[in-house]
Amino acid sequence: MNIMQTADKVMMSTYKRFPIVFTKGNGTTLWDEQGKAYTDFVSGIAVCNLGHAHPKIANALFEQAQKLFHVSNLYYTEPQTRLAFWLVENSFADKVFFSNSGAEANESAIKLARKYFSEKGEKNRYKIISMLKSFHGRTMASLSATGQDKIKHGFNPLLEGFDFIPFNDIDALKKKINSETCAVILEPIQGEGGINLASQKYIEEVRHICNETGILLIFDEIQTGIGRTGKLFAYQHFGVEPDIMTLAKALGNGLPIGAMLSKDFVAKAFIPGSHASTFGGTPIITAASLEVLKILTEERVIENCRKVGLYFKDKLNLLKEKHDNIVAVRGLGLLLGIELKIEGEDIVKKCLEQGFIINCIQGKILRFIPPLIIKEKDIDNLIDCLDNIL
Repeated sequence: MNIMQTADKVMMSTYKRFPIVFTKGNGTTLWDEQGKAYTDFVSGIAVCNLGHAHPKIANALFEQAQKLFHVSNLYYTEPQTRLAFWLVENSFADKVFFSNSGAEANESAIKLARKYFSEKGEKNRYKIISMLKSFHGRTMASLSATGQDKIKHGFNPLLEGFDFIPFNDIDALKKKINSETCAVILEPIQGEGGINLASQKYIEEVRHICNETGILLIFDEIQTGIGRTGKLFAYQHFGVEPDIMTLAKALGNGLPIGAMLSKDFVAKAFIPGSHASTFGGTPIITAASLEVLKILTEERVIENCRKVGLYFKDKLNLLKEKHDNIVAVRGLGLLLGIELKIEGEDIVKKCLEQGFIINCIQGKILRFIPPLIIKEKDIDNLIDCLDNIL
């Protein structure tokens, strides 16, 4: 069977795929069906923070698979409870709701924010302020909350109740809040939108305004969470806690899981029957996720992210000094990007030919989101490759 021809024939064309069939991975390396090796600087779009085919995660899956795959959330299980406990113990939150994906986690956050005010008797408060260039998912509600028109084309009417303002613009936020506003949702660092960092002052003022007006603050940490920025969660860089936070991607290191965390006073709005997810937090996925978090914290992976992330950013800045077609270098930890004067698609293809998997967003921004176990020598090799191409 020719995998690519068969896939193109029988699968919907929702992805612009590269002509490669990957057959195995190990750490930061992937191999295609011809046996060619690639160094991975995408990690499944910030998912495989611990790299590919991690033996300890595989073992955790194997052990749990021999015990119990799934029961309904009408019952308790140990791995799910232990994972929720870990997340609560290591974050601002008091309660956790598990789902299957980041989009579903954001759907949960949107519903919880509206339910919170409905329970308070303020049913007219349902609008959520979101940021231009944000990305919150592709389900109808998360798509409606996303501040990029290009991915909304053809799906009208979208869910009503979302207002959009420029990122990092506190005056725009002040002008947009009204008696119908229930929450502000933002990514501390916009990943898909262009590796745009919130300023310290902005985050602090957003929190202050939310406190003053009584509206909720939601941080979408689906891409920035679980060590990606050099801390367990990106909000910890700012010293500002949200009321609700969403996670997914690296929480399962490649396995489908999402989580919506909140403070207790908000979480109380959800009661039995308010919300649910059949596969959210199954024993087999949460057992693997517990192993992910154990490795991440006990094997100093986040420390490596901080150290190597600084090294990588310095190298990108040196590249910028050398090449006029690099406009800017942005990012934190191992969520890094360079903005170009030229289109980035051909650079991605040339890197791929030379055995490096990188990503292009917004047409002219190269995004680098390798596994957090990446080594300096891997970065040096990519920098040499980019240097030659540019």
